[in-house]
Amino acid sequence: MIRSLWIAASGMGAQQINQDVIANNLANVNTVGFKKGRADFQDLMYQSYRKAGAETSGGGQLPVGMEIGMGVKPVSVQKIFTQGDYQQTGNQLDWAIEGDGFFQLDDNGRTVYTRAGNLKVNKDGVLCNSEGLKLLPEVSIPAETVTFTVDSGGTWTAADGIGTVLATGRVELAKFINPAGLSSIGRNLYDITEGSGDATTGNPGEEGFGTISQHFLELSNVNVIDEMVKMIVGQRAYEINSKAIQTSDSMLSTANNLKR
Repeated sequence: MIRSLWIAASGMGAQQINQDVIANNLANVNTVGFKKGRADFQDLMYQSYRKAGAETSGGGQLPVGMEIGMGVKPVSVQKIFTQGDYQQTGNQLDWAIEGDGFFQLDDNGRTVYTRAGNLKVNKDGVLCNSEGLKLLPEVSIPAETVTFTVDSGGTWTAADGIGTVLATGRVELAKFINPAGLSSIGRNLYDITEGSGDATTGNPGEEGFGTISQHFLELSNVNVIDEMVKMIVGQRAYEINSKAIQTSDSMLSTANNLKR
């Protein structure tokens, strides 16, 4: 019974982490480019009383063993990089990636990655995100620009009012063999880890990279209904584990009161 207390306690701790992940998903339901997380769990070690296949005193063989589990533990919170819905904005600096890939940003000399394409122009005419991190490779828009276009292959063109091309270039995307291994550093940004592998850069629409859609934003891939169902399931699991602790406590109380 003492063991069951700790087993149920591990279940309550696991469900608390599960609820934290769900709450973060719901909090970011309107965050551009946000990718939802999922808590993954594993069972703990087992105490073995009898091994399956062991020989009995009568010369037979046990078909099944006897093992008691020690509970559960959280092992990871995995980012799910499924495509989010698209929102048409009409803004020429709103870009969405259709398919695999990340935009690259310069964070004080360190390259970081994002799926959020709500870009801005700083005072120097350079494209950056909402925090002023410059897009890589750098996109510099001349002051005389009237129209700015980006095609699906990432080629951008800045033109004046009569259609004369003032500047042009091409956007590069980055992708990873294991994007779920990227480190979420907040601010809609990801950083490389040993688990993600190194970034592979390339042109949109080529070699497995996604294409770029101008005037669109990729929204969060959080499904509110799914998250609410997960929340209910997690809440019930938490309650059941708390009930297991109460039941174990009641059984211990009964044992303590056998002799008065």
